[in-house]
Amino acid sequence: MNRWRLAAATRQRGVVLIFSLIVLLILAIGAIAVLRSVGSSLLSAGNLAFHRDLVNQAEQAVSTVMTEFKTNGPPLGGATTADLPAANYVSTALPTNAQGVPLVLLDNTAFAAVATAGDIPGATPDVTIRYIIDRLCTNTGTASSPNCVQSTGLPTGGTANRNTAVAPPSATVYRISVRVDGPRNTQAFLQTTFTKPD
Repeated sequence: MNRWRLAAATRQRGVVLIFSLIVLLILAIGAIAVLRSVGSSLLSAGNLAFHRDLVNQAEQAVSTVMTEFKTNGPPLGGATTADLPAANYVSTALPTNAQGVPLVLLDNTAFAAVATAGDIPGATPDVTIRYIIDRLCTNTGTASSPNCVQSTGLPTGGTANRNTAVAPPSATVYRISVRVDGPRNTQAFLQTTFTKPD
C-alpha cells in the first residue's frame, strides 16, 4: 500500500508541473502582447503629437503671409496680376490633388520653378515650412468676375436709404497653402483663403 501511494503522489506532481508550465507560457504570451500594444499606443500618440505640433507651426507661415499682405508687402507692394516668385506668389489658381493640396507643394522641382522664397525655419532644426500663395483666377491680368473667384459683401448703407444702398467693391480670393515637414517623416498641410478688395 505504501508503494502505491508513493507512485500516485509522484504522478500527481508531474501533472501539476506540466499544467504550471502551460499556464506560465500563456501568461508570458499575454505579457508580450500587452507590451507590444503599449508600444504601439505610445508610437501612435507620439505621431499625433508631432502632427499637432506641425499644424501649429504651419500657422506661423499663414501669420507671416497675412502680415505681409496687411502691410502691403509682396506681392501687394506691386501688382497682383503677375507671378512673383520671390514672394511665393502665383497669379493663377494652381492645380490640386483630390484633397485640394496644390501639386507644386508635393513636388520639390515644381515648387522651385514657381517659388524662389526659401522655406521658413521651424521651431526646431528638423522642421521646415513651405508655402505658396495663389490667386484663384484662371488667367493672369486684372481680376474680373468671369475669370476669378470673387467675394462680394452685403450692400452698405443705413436703414433710411436701404433702396439706394451702394454695393461694396468685389474682392478677389487668394489661397495660402502650407506644407510642414517634421521628424519621423511627419507632414502636415494647412490651407486658408482670404480676400483683398480689387
